[in-house]
Parts: sequence; structure tokens; C-alpha cells
Amino acid sequence: MIMRTVIKNVSYFALAVILSFIFLTNTASAETKTFIKEYTYQASDEDSKNSSRTIALREVKRLILEELGTYLESTTEVKNFKLTKDKIVTLTAGIVQTELIEEKWNTENLKYWLKAKITANPQDVIKSIDSLRKDRAKVKELEELRKKSEELLKENERLTKELKTAKGDAKQKSAQSYKRNINNLSATEWFEKGYKLAESGKLTAAVKAYSKAIELNQQFAEAYNNRGNTYQNLGNYQQAIKDFNKAIEMNPQDAMAYYNRGIAYFKLGNYQQAINDFNKAIELNPQYAEAYSNRGAVYGALGDTQQAIKDYNKAIELNPQYAMSYNNRGNAYDNLGNTQQAIKDFNKAIELYPQYAKVYYNRGLAYFKLGNYQQAIKDNNKAIELNPQFAEAYNNRGNTYHNLGDYQQAIKDFNKAIELNPQHANAYNDRGIAYANLGNYQQAIKDYNKEIELNPQDAMAYYNRGIAYAKLDNKRFVDDFKIAARLGHKKAQDLLRSSGIAW
Repeated sequence: MIMRTVIKNVSYFALAVILSFIFLTNTASAETKTFIKEYTYQASDEDSKNSSRTIALREVKRLILEELGTYLESTTEVKNFKLTKDKIVTLTAGIVQTELIEEKWNTENLKYWLKAKITANPQDVIKSIDSLRKDRAKVKELEELRKKSEELLKENERLTKELKTAKGDAKQKSAQSYKRNINNLSATEWFEKGYKLAESGKLTAAVKAYSKAIELNQQFAEAYNNRGNTYQNLGNYQQAIKDFNKAIEMNPQDAMAYYNRGIAYFKLGNYQQAINDFNKAIELNPQYAEAYSNRGAVYGALGDTQQAIKDYNKAIELNPQYAMSYNNRGNAYDNLGNTQQAIKDFNKAIELYPQYAKVYYNRGLAYFKLGNYQQAIKDNNKAIELNPQFAEAYNNRGNTYHNLGDYQQAIKDFNKAIELNPQHANAYNDRGIAYANLGNYQQAIKDYNKEIELNPQDAMAYYNRGIAYAKLDNKRFVDDFKIAARLGHKKAQDLLRSSGIAW
């Protein structure tokens, strides 16, 4: 059975929006605008070429983002968002890419000059800001990143002034502090590279960038936290937990680190530890809607659907724009058999985030249960349109065609599901049933064999294979019915009982 509740470590919809923006800005558009800024840094006696470049790069990015922010602030759409100028700049920094055009290091007068640009379609940026501003955790992360960068630049200015007048041991101490601060600025630059790489799906490169940030600043708790997220997205949950542990050790008040570690424990099946971490995240931040929503997912996995719904309700109360909570609550209602209420929640999730492929898939399953196969097919079509690699959507659409009697089309969809995910056990079983309905029992048996190989405890696969063997007059069907019966398959038990055969 496929777990349909979504649990996340980074905002799904924010990531999708940013990826969409990156794609769109690679496409030529008449509305694309380019913002260019220059900056010259006058190096001090303590500066090297690298430290000068680091400072110049931070400053030119700040200037160009300010200019873009001023432009966006003047647009009608952004005015309607009622965001401060600082918030606009903060969110934009998490979306756009700054590109260096030219740079020069003058060794005679110790000046580092940079020219950089941002090329963007303002309408695409505005759409991304609109979605991103609804993700409170992502907004907080971007705000903290900007604050850290500004604090480091201010500290750099202070130390530069201090070094001009300091002497003896005091000067040496200030020089060491200056070098450390430059390393921290460089670490922030690597952190931002890792952030952008992770958002664009380049996870291995992102890990390297975060590792470089940690190498330069070993107290960089946020870098450990984000590297942990990246390891998590790579499926390396044990390494992710090590990084989250380190982030928590450095900052025990970081609710996000507990939240992220809770997701890793959930993925590893350690549900109680996951709940403990979500509890801690909520204790530290009672407004943490995502923590309530994902704790609900854990309760759902434990079979406590009522408690799961309570958590989803709280998440929605705290953040009525949080599409994932509606999706998860819809799954919970569906599991309780309240399919109509489930569809209402899926509808709301789609209204809030029309690009959410998973929720179309979930609504398709709900319509399938109600026998509304045409609507189920439409929803799976949309899920596949939004995510062409969505194996489960192909499989579910295949089951829908199967129930409509279109076995050939069903097999095509099962084939695609298996192509995308060769470990998709249910797809083999479902394709086997379709082949059996076409009278191709030999091919059906091959598929049941594969399903059993992938999932040896699947009673249904043994029962189905037994039926196929019986159709071929192969006495092996009795052995399969016995195994299915021992695994709890009621029909197999009834058949054997009525025939006086013990299992």
C-alpha cells in the first residue's frame, strides 16, 4: 500500500515554484528585465585578493537586490501583497540568480571592482514571491540568512576601523578576528551557493557547497541543518540526523532543526522519536504549522487517524494557506471512509496550489473509490502532466482503465509505472491481473512472481498466482492458496476450508 500522506523537510510548493522560476527565466521573453550594478572595494592592509573579492561580491549582490526590490515594490501586484521593502528583497534573494559580468583586481591601488547583473521576468518573480511568502518556514530561513550576512558586513566595517588604530597585541587580536569574519563571509557565500543548488535539484553539488561553508565556519549551525536537509533529500537519513544533531548542539532553540530531524526519524520508521522531535519544535515555536502537519502524518502512520486530523486542523488554523495540510487531512478523512470530505480538502489544496501533482493523484484515488472513473482519469492525467515521472499516478490510472474494461490501456500504464520504478511491486501485481483478464496466464504468472520477489508477504499475489495456475490446470495452485491462507487471505482460507484442505 502506498503511503499518500506527504511529509516534508523543505516546502514542496516553494521548491516547485523556485524550480519553475528557474526554468522560465531560461526562456527568452520580451518582458525580461536586466538589473546591473557595479561595486569597488578599497582593500585594507589586512585584505588579500580573496577577502577583497568576498566583500565586493556581498556588497554588489546587496545593491542589485535592492534595485530589483525597489522595482518590484512599485508594481501593483506586489503592493497588494502588503510586504515591506525588506521582505521583498529577502524573498527575491531566495528566487533570483546573480551573475557576475566582469571583475578586476588592481594590485597597485588595492581595489577590487565587480560588475554583476540579475536578468529576470518580473511577472515570474512576482508569482514566485506570492507563493514563497506563504511558506513561513522558508521565509524565516531567508530572513535569518540575510540578517546573518548583514551582521557580518557590519562587523567587517567595525574591525576595519579598529585595525587602523590598533597596535601591538590588540592589533594582532583584531587581525585574527578580521580573518575569522572574512572566513564567515566566505562561508555565507558558499551557504548561498548550496541553497541555490539544492533548490534547483543539484543535491550532490549542494552538499559540497555546504561542506565548504562548514569548513570555513565550523560553528555554522544553519549550514549543518541545510546539509542535513540535502542528505535527507538524497535518502541518506542517518547522515542527515548527524547533521541535525550538530545543528541542535550548536543551537538548542532551533525549532527547524528538531522539525527536520523528526522527518528523518519518520522516514526511518522511528515514529516515537519523530513525534518527540515535532513536539519539541512545537514547544519552541507554537506557531509552527508545518510541525503540526507532519506530526499528524506520523500519527496517521501509527493508525491514530483522529489525532492526525486534530494536528492537521491546528496546522490549518495557524496557516490557512498551507496546501499540504489540506492534502494530508484529506488523506486522513479518506482513510476513515469519509471520501466526500476528503475530496473537499483535496479541492482546497488544489485551489491554494494548482501545481501540486500529489494532490491530484490523491483526489484521483478518492474518485476511484467512488466509482467516478472518468474524473479519476482526469486527475491522474493532471498529476502526470505536472510530474511525468510520477509512477504511482500511471499505476492508479492503469487500475482505473482496468475497471473500465480497457485492459490494453491499463497494461500500457502499468508498463510505464514499472519503467519509472522497477521496484513498484503493486504495478506487477496489477499488470498480472490485467493479463489474466486477457487470458494471458503465463505472462500474468511472471508478473505475480516479480511481485512476490519484491514483496514476499503479499497474500494477494500468491492467491492471484494460484488462480492463474488453476486456469492452466497446474496443481501448484494449491500450494499458492496455502501460502495465501497462512498470510491471512480470507478467500484462500474459505476455498481451502470448503475443500477440506488444511494450511
